[in-house]
Amino acid sequence: MEDAPNNALIDGIMALKIASLDEMKAKYKEVFGQESPGSNNRIYLWRKIAYRLQEIKYGGLTEKAQGRISELIERYDPVNNKTIRSNESAPVNGKTQNMKRDRRLPIPGAILRKEYKGRMLEVRVLEKGFEFENKHYRTLSAIATDITGAHWNGFLFFKP
Repeated sequence: MEDAPNNALIDGIMALKIASLDEMKAKYKEVFGQESPGSNNRIYLWRKIAYRLQEIKYGGLTEKAQGRISELIERYDPVNNKTIRSNESAPVNGKTQNMKRDRRLPIPGAILRKEYKGRMLEVRVLEKGFEFENKHYRTLSAIATDITGAHWNGFLFFKP
């Protein structure tokens, strides 16, 4: 009967998947001890709570594993990859020019996804600008403005 506790955990996680947002926030407060999860995204909350419940039951990662993960993120994470985004200057028309790419942006080719009013938005990061619904945009803010009809900071709207 050793599977019974595992089944209870799995059943609890699966029941949470169909819970209301208020129920998820209450469970978040219970397992993390924090009032606000900082997000109203149900899928994100469900995954975060499910991971934490498993972490409580089975234990978290060792310090060695956490260190290795941090090392791999530093080395391979496309958002922070120093190899892909060096601060070196690039020659343009025979002159050296500093690269002007915002370091907060993911690498070109990455897809930013956001659910907005029941609609899944997908924005492709280009070398210069962005593509949304087969249209080229210079900034994320321009895309957010077109979507919402109001001015938005693109980084806040998409949280890349």
